[in-house]
Amino acid sequence: MRGHNPSMAAHPNHIEVIKMANHLQNETSPYLLQHADNPVDWYPWGKEAFLRAKAEDKPIFLSIGYSTCHWCHVMAKESFQDAGVAQRLNQWFVCIKVDREERPDVDSVYMAACQAFTGSGGWPTSVFLTPEQEPFFAGTYFPKHSQGGMVGFWELLGLVHTKWERDRPALLRSAKETVSLLNRQGKPGSGAVGPGLLEKAVLAYKQSFDREHGGFGGAPKFPSPHNLLFLLAYSRRRGDRECLEMAEKTLLQMYRGGLFDHIGGGFCRYSTDSRFLAPHFEKMLYDNALLVFAYCQAYADTKKGVYLLAARRTADYVLREMAAPEGGFYSAQDADSGGEEGKYYLFAPDEVARVLGREQGRRFNRHFDITSAGNFAGKSIPNLLGSDPLDRSFDGPLEQLYLYRKGRCPLHLDDKVLAAWNGLMTGALCRLYRASGEREYLDAAKKADRFLWGNLWDGGLLHVSFRAGRRGVKGFLDDYAAIVFSQIELYGATLEPGYLARGEQLCQETIRQFWDGENGGFTLSGAGNEGLVLRPKEVYDGAAPSGNSWMAWNLVRLAQLTPGGKYGQLAGRQMDFMAGEAEAYPTGFGMSWLALLDYTDPPPSVTVVLADKGEKGELPLELPAEAAVTLQKPGGGYPLLDGKTTYYVCQGRQCLPPRTQWQG
Repeated sequence: MRGHNPSMAAHPNHIEVIKMANHLQNETSPYLLQHADNPVDWYPWGKEAFLRAKAEDKPIFLSIGYSTCHWCHVMAKESFQDAGVAQRLNQWFVCIKVDREERPDVDSVYMAACQAFTGSGGWPTSVFLTPEQEPFFAGTYFPKHSQGGMVGFWELLGLVHTKWERDRPALLRSAKETVSLLNRQGKPGSGAVGPGLLEKAVLAYKQSFDREHGGFGGAPKFPSPHNLLFLLAYSRRRGDRECLEMAEKTLLQMYRGGLFDHIGGGFCRYSTDSRFLAPHFEKMLYDNALLVFAYCQAYADTKKGVYLLAARRTADYVLREMAAPEGGFYSAQDADSGGEEGKYYLFAPDEVARVLGREQGRRFNRHFDITSAGNFAGKSIPNLLGSDPLDRSFDGPLEQLYLYRKGRCPLHLDDKVLAAWNGLMTGALCRLYRASGEREYLDAAKKADRFLWGNLWDGGLLHVSFRAGRRGVKGFLDDYAAIVFSQIELYGATLEPGYLARGEQLCQETIRQFWDGENGGFTLSGAGNEGLVLRPKEVYDGAAPSGNSWMAWNLVRLAQLTPGGKYGQLAGRQMDFMAGEAEAYPTGFGMSWLALLDYTDPPPSVTVVLADKGEKGELPLELPAEAAVTLQKPGGGYPLLDGKTTYYVCQGRQCLPPRTQWQG
């Protein structure tokens, strides 16, 4: 076997291995390629690895991560690049590497196993499986050797190997019991939308809100923009001022803190402290897409310029650093640079002064809290926690430092294009166009949409990813749900019926592949995906909404945009399904609450009758983004008023007189 060495020395210091290519050499995933030169004989997830495990009667070691994951890098450096650990792995196990972003199904199954074994989860996820893919032990990061009460990876491998050889029935029994438990837990209960459900969710948000720093709960704090979108919507519909204040406090604090990259734009993945000062420095496309969406909505609700500024600077960062020339958007930028976490983002006062000059550097350092004492590892994360976030007098120096920083040390870019995350970014750019009136954002959304249909659609099915001219595996629920969302948003920004028709077509395909007609809800894997030991049905919103939450929103939206009641009944069933789980953990369903609010308290319905086709591009951007807008031709039951484009607006059970000018 390539890379397989049957000999085993007693200690890693006495081991010599010949470096050989493992089975990841021909993969396209940046994460897998990071490990293609490891002495570990890694396989990608697939039949070849499973057949070898069965033939050699070995357990499987499964490692799941992604290319911009800091602790994945640490474990790789300590263990997977170590000759001794590699030989131990190669002799006793068949080793598999999985990029969680390309195989969310595998990640979902074994993350659930990790949580069952340890009570928590994260990446890297380290799982030991039988050759039949059933997990019997799991954890996350392990140091190479035991320390501080934490078992070391070297010792763990020995323990698992001994147990496999001497007490295998116990491991197999544990694996069967784990799969049985996860299958029971993985079937969300049925329910029904009851009175007061939204109010219960709002109360839970209010109870966990950090009134000093914004956000919810303690550190670490994730942006979770879908929760803020719900609070904004609840405030609009129900007049709850406190919900608006919670959303505004959080949005403003996140933008002023170090969570936002004030030099280059864009948001990092989460804050390690309660103030949103010190981030975990990796930047993910989905976070930035959802945050653009949330800041645009806050601007629409309040007309405060700081929110539009935050949305623009975030989108501009994505278009400058995360956009492929052909139109798609890349996945992520790393937290590490030069082997250190956050090094790319940190500054010292004298360094700023060298770039900007002494006097301008002094002013810049004071404004952005860059001090000799530092606020992170002896250096400073630029932030505006003590300064005016609307002061634009530093735009020139910011550009100077941005160009300087790019040449200082490189950042790893995960340049695969993911269908789901591209759908979210496309939709967010449509919202920003409607908020700002700047055509470049709509043009970028349309370009990304063309890239997606040209590269991630095979004529009948979506695929999860695209890189180096190759598509990834067939798409999952989240991919379909996010692209349906993007088509709805493109239609809202353009009123071009082709987008709505394509959104409907894709929604029907989503129902066909993923809908569980017997129990309700959508499964993560569809009819065309690989069968695993579990078939997850994800309902909770994490850093991004679950596919089931997105589909709840999509179905409600399509029911409001299309005639004939085609989606209304299914939207109701989906809301009932989500309610069955949401009672126990109301703050884990922000996007579902947004859908339920639209379902029970619909936004305005606006029918636009065009005087002539040439006016379509001149429709007022002031039309509220949440409104369900449809086009009609003259003579279709909605006559023109005075021969001019006419707006028919209904809200609740009341329809207003037709008008020829939009009035918000």
